[in-house]
Amino acid sequence: MLKGIPSILSPELLKILMEMGHGDELVIGDGNFPAASNAQRLIRCDGHGVPALLDAILTLMPLDTYVDAPVALMETTQGDPRPAIWEEYQRILAMHQKVKIETVERFAFYQRAKQAYAIIATGETALYANIILKKGVVTE
Repeated sequence: MLKGIPSILSPELLKILMEMGHGDELVIGDGNFPAASNAQRLIRCDGHGVPALLDAILTLMPLDTYVDAPVALMETTQGDPRPAIWEEYQRILAMHQKVKIETVERFAFYQRAKQAYAIIATGETALYANIILKKGVVTE
């Protein structure tokens, strides 16, 4: 155990965050996301929700300031309501760094996830709770 590191971040996840470079992407997938079949590197965080992991990750990892939107959400399918969890994401993101969020069509999101540095599989039960984070430059 170390001081100052959120306990929800496993050694495996910390290693992945350290390995990632500027511009690399990290997917945090909900419980329905096909993480294992899309991941180059898979980190299991079963039993944890996306908001807690998002908050913990953002305490250590800056988001990319050189792109228009360093955060992407999976767009809802026609007729599905806007997910309530997105408001929670906006609140968490605002606590860490002011950024623009984009939505990406479902199948385009899957294709982008296949190119991501890593995918975190969670136990999140909210629908459309998938999020992509683009790593920025550490300046501190």
